[in-house]
Amino acid sequence: MRAPFRIQRRRICVVEILWHGRGGQGAFTAAKLLGAAYCTQDGHYALAFPSFGPERRGAPMRAFTKLSRERIGNRSALSVADFVIYLDDTLLPEDPFGELKEGGVVLVNSARRFEDPRIVSIDADGISSSILGRAIPNTVLLGALSVLSEDVREEDLLQAIRDYMPPKLHQKNFDVVKAAVGAMEGGR
Repeated sequence: MRAPFRIQRRRICVVEILWHGRGGQGAFTAAKLLGAAYCTQDGHYALAFPSFGPERRGAPMRAFTKLSRERIGNRSALSVADFVIYLDDTLLPEDPFGELKEGGVVLVNSARRFEDPRIVSIDADGISSSILGRAIPNTVLLGALSVLSEDVREEDLLQAIRDYMPPKLHQKNFDVVKAAVGAMEGGR
């Protein structure tokens, strides 16, 4: 008689990020840059994709990033995530925790401070306006995320900017990421 075959289950840990923004704020660009940054490390995989309705500037949209050390087979949209990021604080619902996994963090572009420790804010519009000359919060929020997540490294974000953005945008976006990291570390 043969011993019963036992299937060994492996837990595949996927870090999921849900981006809320408006058309033109760079949410999908941020989702892609985050995936590219994560994949600069060997054995890391990422998926990034958008979801939006009418394609027009200013319309609410969502984007998704999934990060894992295993190949990612699930290509579906997220309903709950480890990080929920709002590029526009007008999109922040009254109860922002419905899409948040236990132990997760809401990161919001806002000059306002929140009492709940699960909500972290950074004045991404202010930082990007001072460096880029206009409010484009996406790379500010990526820099902030590199402080909040052990899966995202600042140097990998800078490499992704170098690899995927036009050269004329490199230095200012490097400065934006560094300013965001400084603001996050100074505010802790």
